[in-house]
Amino acid sequence: MSLQTLIDFLEPVTIAKISDDEGFKDTQLGKHIAVYDETFPDITGADMVLVGCGEMRGAGMHLTHTDSPDLIRSEFYKLFYWHTTVTVADLGNVKCGATLEDSYAALRTVVSELVEQGKKVIILGGSHDTTLAQYHAYGTRNRIIDAVCVDSRIDMDLESVLPADLFLVEMFTGMPNYLKHYTHIGFQSYFMHPDMLETIDKLGFDCYRVGKVKEAIEEMEPAIRNSDMLSFDIAAIQNAHAPANHITPNGFNGEEACTLLQYAGMSHNCSSIGIYGYIPEQDLHKLTAKQISHMLWYVMDGIQKGKQEAALENRNDFNEFTMAFAEVETIFLQSKRTGRWWMQLHDGKYIACSYLDYMTACKNDIPERWLRAVERS
Repeated sequence: MSLQTLIDFLEPVTIAKISDDEGFKDTQLGKHIAVYDETFPDITGADMVLVGCGEMRGAGMHLTHTDSPDLIRSEFYKLFYWHTTVTVADLGNVKCGATLEDSYAALRTVVSELVEQGKKVIILGGSHDTTLAQYHAYGTRNRIIDAVCVDSRIDMDLESVLPADLFLVEMFTGMPNYLKHYTHIGFQSYFMHPDMLETIDKLGFDCYRVGKVKEAIEEMEPAIRNSDMLSFDIAAIQNAHAPANHITPNGFNGEEACTLLQYAGMSHNCSSIGIYGYIPEQDLHKLTAKQISHMLWYVMDGIQKGKQEAALENRNDFNEFTMAFAEVETIFLQSKRTGRWWMQLHDGKYIACSYLDYMTACKNDIPERWLRAVERS
């Protein structure tokens, strides 16, 4: 399949829907995005590609289309254009299928092709179960991946009939399976049955409670840097910062959500980011659309920062620390350009880590991130 054949799965953006009568100023993003409106744009040099998917039937809403992606666009395009080294393309919206599975298939095909072309794909969802299409996009290429999900709940409710409430069961147990590791960020304990967390731990997956993340959000950067895909449910954001989140008043604030997306932008591994759960009818003063648009702006900020990073092979660009902990000798690398850290596993491979992991090793203790990575290998 070529990029040109993706037109069969996509509907162009109607610029009139997302701009006011005066259009966009030269200093706004709307003037600098290659948009699929009348003709399919050349995305050869695109660093970030937007794709909308308004499918909500997985959440029990019998809608074959919502305008949530366009409402997010209308706010994003208004923002000022700061990141001149980041090229953005917008390929419009994935056509909703006759069935939910048809919509999954269309999005899966689009994301798979774009990832194969080396693009960082941003999916403007849809209900959270659309994550399945994002995940299976890697399966079509037989890629084994690490996935990160940011959500106030862990969607494994076997008592529900809604895909949005239990899609993680398919991700964890479906065959063939392409999931090497899963990290859940921001769950809220009062929504979770204690046995579920025990199940997640037995699978070797990592879960971080929202309070722990807020105490040291920088510890999430390595997990996101190691991942291939990020799925973000706006239910993870406080209602005050995202009024369309009607599930809980607690969670991340707007700045913290932007920080997590900035980490995803900085990651060279993270090739797809899905932002799900936006229901315009539940929004207030378009604040949730504005919040998501700011998160997209920070993806761009992360991409620009990530371009400054050197390849690990260029050792002159890194501070190198050889040490032994618990009778294990390993190497830690710190980037001279960005300050980020990597550590070597027992098999010689390097994974992203944090300064805290380095300090733990300095005390002759085994960093938990290192131990869990070795257990999975």
